Amino acid sequence: MAPLPAIVRLAETASTMDALHALAQGGAPAGTAVVAEAQSAGRGSRGRAWSSPRGGLWLSVLARPATTGLELLSLRAGLAVAELLDRLGAGHRLTLKWPNDLMLDDRKTGGILCEARWQGSAPAWVVIGLGLNLTNAPPAELAATVTHLATACPELTAATLVAPVVEALRGVDAAAGPLTGEELARFARRDWLRGRGLEAPAAGTADGLAADGALLVRRPDGTTAAVRAGTVLLAGTSATADLRPCS
Repeated sequence: MAPLPAIVRLAETASTMDALHALAQGGAPAGTAVVAEAQSAGRGSRGRAWSSPRGGLWLSVLARPATTGLELLSLRAGLAVAELLDRLGAGHRLTLKWPNDLMLDDRKTGGILCEARWQGSAPAWVVIGLGLNLTNAPPAELAATVTHLATACPELTAATLVAPVVEALRGVDAAAGPLTGEELARFARRDWLRGRGLEAPAAGTADGLAADGALLVRRPDGTTAAVRAGTVLLAGTSATADLRPCS
């Protein structure tokens, strides 16, 4: 049996995603992972920064699909991690917010970010990044909207989660097509947004996902918008809900 791809363990790095992109450029095989105890320049969507101190899980896993849909990959990766954490004790308290934030008791505890590097119209590789707050407390200014998994599963640590999380992410098919009915049902059981009023990316009520990963929003006139990108703003709030942990 061929040995499993490497899990590269670092005390600190700027970003596990950047470190893994460099390894991929050098020919690292699919399934290679980078995990760091801390990140000095972790990032999330739209270039946002995320505090990545010791106590959290900051890792990235390499995929080399022939084709990819990054929105679907992000959703599938988040679902795989959420279901793993459910089995490890987080249970019904852990939900998913489109496009792929991990929510614990209505506050964000983690997220997924996927980045591809291309050769022409085909992906050369894709890096799946995960940031998960574990025992690290969120910054005081984010305490109302961000939490850490220790509030639900104090026994879980980065050291104990690296191997099972990497295995779960290695098992995600980065080249799979539209979400199946079974996948949509699994997501629906954890859908944090469903039924909530939205101001953006479309005004209305969140109404689940389409097979292509789009967020469905039921407008006040009864029609449905299928949104594939944008910042989520809950109705009646002034804060956006798409800040993602970096990895």
